[in-house]
Amino acid sequence: MLARVWSASIVGIDAVKVGVEVDISGGLPGIIVLGLPDSTVQESKERVKATLKNAGFAFPMRKIVINLTPADLRKEGPCFDLPISVGILAASEQIKADLLENYLFLGEVSLDGSLRAVAGVLPIAAAAEKMGIANIVVPADNAQEAALVEGLTVYAFENLLEVANFLNNPGRYKPVRFDGATEKLHVKSLDRADLRDVKGQAHARRALEIAAAGGHNLIFVGPPGSGKTMLAKRLPGILPTLSFSEALEVTRIYSVAGLLKNRGSLVCDRPFRSPHHSASGPSLVGGGSFPRPGEISLAHLGVLFLDELTEFKRDVLEFLRQPLEDGFVAISRTKQSVVFPCRFTLVASTNPCPCGYYGDTIQQCTCSPRQREQYWAKLSGPLMDRIDLQVAVNRLKPEEITQQSPKGGESSATVRQRVQKARDRALERFQSEPNLRCNAQMQSSHLQKWCQLDDASRNLLESAIKKLGLSARASDRILKVARTIADLAGEENLQPHHVAEAIQYRTIDRMQ
Repeated sequence: MLARVWSASIVGIDAVKVGVEVDISGGLPGIIVLGLPDSTVQESKERVKATLKNAGFAFPMRKIVINLTPADLRKEGPCFDLPISVGILAASEQIKADLLENYLFLGEVSLDGSLRAVAGVLPIAAAAEKMGIANIVVPADNAQEAALVEGLTVYAFENLLEVANFLNNPGRYKPVRFDGATEKLHVKSLDRADLRDVKGQAHARRALEIAAAGGHNLIFVGPPGSGKTMLAKRLPGILPTLSFSEALEVTRIYSVAGLLKNRGSLVCDRPFRSPHHSASGPSLVGGGSFPRPGEISLAHLGVLFLDELTEFKRDVLEFLRQPLEDGFVAISRTKQSVVFPCRFTLVASTNPCPCGYYGDTIQQCTCSPRQREQYWAKLSGPLMDRIDLQVAVNRLKPEEITQQSPKGGESSATVRQRVQKARDRALERFQSEPNLRCNAQMQSSHLQKWCQLDDASRNLLESAIKKLGLSARASDRILKVARTIADLAGEENLQPHHVAEAIQYRTIDRMQ
């Protein structure tokens, strides 16, 4: 007998409908899996065989052919365990096959018959309507994740026996509901470091606030122990909270990456990713024979922090140039090409030289000019061009180090309120441009519309371009930063002092 069950596969962060066809016929007992299955899918036939026996079902000792369609799409992962199990039960007439056409099945099976969570449920659930599916059956641990999608009926079960009973008598079971007013999907927030703990560094704190308000890239340069890393780790605490639609975007990426199993169903916090400087290019931007999201995609709508930036390999850093400009990364391989979103804020920190003390007022630098030149040669001009805020962080004064509590330091909550107001002003301005979320994403046409300069501001910017040798891209980024500074001040038009403050953040393009 022939039975067909619907499932799905992930390509990038999108879903493709997959048919699981099971045919049981005469011949020598055995299981054949067709349709470009990977090793995990091939192994599923042994898992399913043991699972059915241990769950109390009869395993048909006949020839079983399992075809996964479309045949030219590679199938990978354990999510096909459940649809294969259901297909065998339906083909052997141990369950009713009446409802199979209307349901999509996902899940990994254990040898005792229980169902285990799988990755990628949210993007599959989100694409269910396009695939013509109104009902989905998932493991209990994936229930809340799938229920995030409105208009989709979700059924969740603990084991295979419950799934069989449901298909034989569906009226006994109720679907999982998502109530947005409850806290069922609330993910425990990470403990964010508070900006109040930072001593001194008023200039760097101001740069953090501007970066958060406009989504601008930022680099801190200073001697060891000056607080660069401490400052950078406090940026997520002053960023606006994710909206529900933004949380869904981030959650889809984390679902595909398999990072939701122990984190709940919805990513409520803005991501903060901090890869080690030994990271490779593919691990940073994504890759593999069948591409998976990299660190820049996992930092989507959040922060990518590169500590000790000059310790990264130059060719690895060059991977960032196009994603920083486009907000997405297209990964092409011989077998597959995918596009991952990566609209993140880059925050970096580095020492001014190999010994770390160039320009320090207390400890003398021991590096030669040639060593400093080679040190900064790791950062190309095009990469530095894309960093809007370049801030020198000086050593703290002795009285600032020894004070018991920071004086006059605002908390992250206070700064976040100003940041939120500035972002709201920008979003109101972007009503006709729904794809813009912050000032850093503006293009040249937007600058001409919303960043018009008076004569004094224009003369100031032209002078800075000549003196600092700034490129057209760098001058555009100065205007974006000036627009953010004006938003923080609640002013509609750019003033010379907004442009002047933005210019002062472009003074470390090349440090030797």
